[in-house]
Amino acid sequence: MAKVKYYYDQESLSYRKIEVKSRRKVRNVLAFLVASALFGIGFVFFLLSTPAISTPTEIAQLRELENYKLNYEQLQHKMQKVEEVLDHLQERDNQIYRVVFETNPISEDVRKAGFGGANRYQNLEGFANSDLIISTTKRLDILSKQMVVQSKSFDEVQRLALDKEKLLAAIPSIQPITNDDLTRMASGFGWRTDPFTKSRRRHKGMDFTAPKGTPVYATSDGRVKRADNRASGYGKHVRIDHGFGYMTLYAHLSKYSVKRGQQVKRGDVIGYVGNTGRSQAPHLHYEIYKDGVPVNPINFYSGDLNPEEFEAMLEAANRENQSLD
Repeated sequence: MAKVKYYYDQESLSYRKIEVKSRRKVRNVLAFLVASALFGIGFVFFLLSTPAISTPTEIAQLRELENYKLNYEQLQHKMQKVEEVLDHLQERDNQIYRVVFETNPISEDVRKAGFGGANRYQNLEGFANSDLIISTTKRLDILSKQMVVQSKSFDEVQRLALDKEKLLAAIPSIQPITNDDLTRMASGFGWRTDPFTKSRRRHKGMDFTAPKGTPVYATSDGRVKRADNRASGYGKHVRIDHGFGYMTLYAHLSKYSVKRGQQVKRGDVIGYVGNTGRSQAPHLHYEIYKDGVPVNPINFYSGDLNPEEFEAMLEAANRENQSLD
C-alpha cells in the first residue's frame, strides 16, 4: 500500500493530504533512471580502466610482453659473451696474425664504429620497453658490422698465408698436451706466486697439469735445439727452433723421445710429462719465444681450441695464482 503524506495547513489549522501530480511523478522516475544509467556507465568505465581488473585478452598480452622482455634480457647476456670472444679474436688478429704477415692492424675506430646519420631506430620509440629494444638492436647491428670486418680481415690473412705456408708451419698453434690427457691448466703467463719462495715472480710460460708419462707434442715444425737437463730449474727439457724467430721450450719432462738436431713435425711426440728440476708436482711448463722475447702462449692455440674452450682457458690463464715451478 502506497504511503500517504500530509502537510499542515496553517490557515485551516488542519492536516491536508499531499497531492503529487502525474507529470511530476513521471519526471522523477525519468530523472532516477537517467541518473542510474549514468552511474552504471561510469562504474563500468572505472572497472575497465583500473589495473586490478583485466580482461583475459589483456592478461595474455601482459604475459606475452613480459616474456618478450625476458627474451631480450637473455639476448643481451648472450651478446655480451659473443662480444668477449670477438674481442679476443680481434686482439689475436691485430697482435699475432697481422704482425706475423707484416700488415697494418685494423684500427679500433673501424672495428668499433657505430652508425651515424639519421635516427635508424625511430620506429622502435614510444613503447613501454623501447630503451631495452633499441639498446639490443644497436648492439646487434654493431656486432654484425664487427663480424663482417673480422671476416674480411681473416680473408686477407688467408690470402697472405698462401704465400707463407712455411711461416705458418713454424708458428706454434696447438697445445703441447691434448685436452683428453690434460688434468687442468694450472698457471698462466705473467706475474704469479713462486711455490718455493712465496714471492711474486714473472712466469714466462704456462703450466699444464697431467699424470707423469703423459705424451708431450711439438706445437709446430722445427729442429730440436736442445734435449738435456743442463738448464737451471727446467730439469729435463726440450727446446725446438721453428725458424722465423720462433722457439718453444718444454720443461720438467720425465724423459725425451727426440735428440738434438732432429727435425720434428707439428704433433710429433717429443717427450713425456715429469717432475724433474724445480717443480712442485708432475706437470709440463711450456714457453714460446719470438725473437728471443717470451710471449704469452695463450694466443697460439688456434689449431685445436674452439671459442668455448679458448674462453675457458683464457679465464684460467688470467687468474693470478701460484705456479708449479
